[in-house]
Amino acid sequence: MLKEFQELVKWEKQAADFERLDWDKFGEATIETLYMTSISVLATFIIGLFLGLVLFLTDKGNAWENSFINRFVSAIVNIFRSIPFIILIVLLIPFTKIVMGSMLGPNAALPSLIIGAAPFYARMVEIALREIDKGVIEASHSMGATNGTIIFKVLIPESLPALISGITVTTISLVSFTAMAGVIGAGGLGHFAYLYGFQSNKPIITFIATVAILILVFIIQFMGDFFTKHTDKR
Repeated sequence: MLKEFQELVKWEKQAADFERLDWDKFGEATIETLYMTSISVLATFIIGLFLGLVLFLTDKGNAWENSFINRFVSAIVNIFRSIPFIILIVLLIPFTKIVMGSMLGPNAALPSLIIGAAPFYARMVEIALREIDKGVIEASHSMGATNGTIIFKVLIPESLPALISGITVTTISLVSFTAMAGVIGAGGLGHFAYLYGFQSNKPIITFIATVAILILVFIIQFMGDFFTKHTDKR
């Protein structure tokens, strides 16, 4: 009987916490998460695509074959890809303060998000480019196509489904990164869940923030699958 009473009190407390939820702050946290994710995805796509092209083109047998540049870029990519994100945030605090002027807020999270995700996406770009039939590239060369033409008319279009699939996976990872960054003051749904849910001992708040993140992830995955299927020529 006592146990049932305790459960009833617990559920009543959860219901009261839900009713007192500050939806304005929840909305602000959601917008901050969307802001951090969208800006970092755009920068990650550009930087990752560039690095992936460099890794592919400077590899043995390709247009810009250069073992030194290939190994150097590969080493940089491997180093930053291997550092756990939460540690990367701490390591980049001095750099973030110099660039952004603060280590708090959504803008302060951007350097860590971009530096953490771009190398990961660069490897996915490299893998996507390696899957292109070399005969297509050789045929373009034989017809006198320049390197720029091959990049923008052959490599990127032929690997587009894989590039979209890769940026979809990367975007989902960035959403989880924003949640981790939020714990140390970057804002967003992660900060909202930690501050108003965990620290305030209100599990229902943490649950609501988690559901919001899951919905965002499902939407991203749906859009990624949609565009991947509609760009796949096979």
